[in-house]
Amino acid sequence: MTARLLESREIAPEVRHLVFEVEDSLSFSYVPGQFASLTAEINGSPITRAYSFASPACGNRIELCLNLVHEGKFSPYLFDLQPGDRVQMTGPWGGFIFRQPVEDSILVATGTGIVPFRAMLREQLSRDSVHQYTLIFGVRYEHGLLYREEFEQLERDHPNFHFWPTLSRPEPTWTGRTGHVQAHLFEAIGERRDINVFICGLKEMVDDVRSILKSNGFDRKRIICEKYD
Repeated sequence: MTARLLESREIAPEVRHLVFEVEDSLSFSYVPGQFASLTAEINGSPITRAYSFASPACGNRIELCLNLVHEGKFSPYLFDLQPGDRVQMTGPWGGFIFRQPVEDSILVATGTGIVPFRAMLREQLSRDSVHQYTLIFGVRYEHGLLYREEFEQLERDHPNFHFWPTLSRPEPTWTGRTGHVQAHLFEAIGERRDINVFICGLKEMVDDVRSILKSNGFDRKRIICEKYD
């Protein structure tokens, strides 16, 4: 498939939100939490990278979000794309999705690991007012809280959704949670072991959270992970 760029905007320093149109199709379906693989020829060689969908399926449009990797090849290429430019795409791929039947869930993200959760929560909360969802989102600085206003609005609109932004390097004016996401796991979980925990971010965080959960009696089937490196 060919995806044509419609919009590219910066949402944080060196982080861009991209909107594409899948050409030659009126509809492109996927399950929130899945990803697409984009391919381009860079310096004479084809390079492919995977990016999670940042929104629920909507016609033939897809939204992606990525950070700039200075030593990388593909993210600088995508950052330089202009509206109208095209890139090759395959998908959807992946099984990082809400399990059926849905149960109360904790979602843990750092950095751009928040991207699939934006898609998953926007769709799930639109049709589920029963199950409880807590999102623990960790970044270094306040300006790195991607889609913050959207999650705050979701929390206002849906009493069953709880947004816990967490800063590891807060400014003195920050009054919210601090430290790493691991420190707030059991504030959200309590004594429960009958809930699902979704984890998305860099390998070190994902492995650490998974290890903590396993050592505290969580069934491995209730720990669903996606690593971004």
